[in-house]
Amino acid sequence: MKKYSTFIILTTISFNIMAQQKIVQTAGRTQLGEFAPEFAHLNDDILFGEVWSRNDLLSLRDRSLVTITSLISQGITDNSLKYHLQSAKNNGITRTEAAEIITHIAFYAGWPKAWAAFNLAKEVWNEDVKGEDAKAAFQREMIFPVGEPNTAYAKYFKGNSYLAQISDSQIPFFNVTFEPGCRNNWHTHHATKGGGQMLVGVAGRGWYQEEGKPAQEILPGTVIHIPANVKHWHGAAKDSWFAHLAFEIPGENTSNEWQEAVSDEEYNKIK
Repeated sequence: MKKYSTFIILTTISFNIMAQQKIVQTAGRTQLGEFAPEFAHLNDDILFGEVWSRNDLLSLRDRSLVTITSLISQGITDNSLKYHLQSAKNNGITRTEAAEIITHIAFYAGWPKAWAAFNLAKEVWNEDVKGEDAKAAFQREMIFPVGEPNTAYAKYFKGNSYLAQISDSQIPFFNVTFEPGCRNNWHTHHATKGGGQMLVGVAGRGWYQEEGKPAQEILPGTVIHIPANVKHWHGAAKDSWFAHLAFEIPGENTSNEWQEAVSDEEYNKIK
């Protein structure tokens, strides 16, 4: 029994030692050391070196939550809040939790303060918007649906794309959505008369390029007229989701020829 009790005590002590993390802060001395050395000492050694370092009593995550709540409530939305939002992220507060925390604060601290905080939080957690969350966020930017994975034509695309048929009568057309960096292969819409394709930018930023010509940027509202029998490709910019409407122009003896992929070297040259 004594051995068991000793084990419990030693385990508890070990856990507490492991749980406590010493916080090292140098911002005070870096920015104010010569001008206000005592303030720098209180900021770096007392506030962070002692109070924040008592994280065995209150976790770093919870200390971050308390801190950002206090700053937002006071209407402090300068670099100090951005620093503590970044610390909150590093201490395990997720993008979804941050949005919920600021929403909750808004009812007690005020709507304008929350708006200002959201602008900073979006910057801090922006890179976390990936996968399904990123697709859902992009969907909110446009009125047309993202659609379903474009599996039927996946072999002609580099990256993931999605297809939604908007109309299947009169002039059938689709909304095509590309994840960042996704593009289709070089291809040609053949026709002996008429034919070709028209693209209309819907959301995000993308590219269109005809063989032998510079790439053209496509933004919401950009209209691209693609003549028949012209080799070309289109897709998203490296850092943006992108969607366009695609209209097939009626013509005689029309067909679509898929060709080689757009190489990374070609694509990465586009600025």
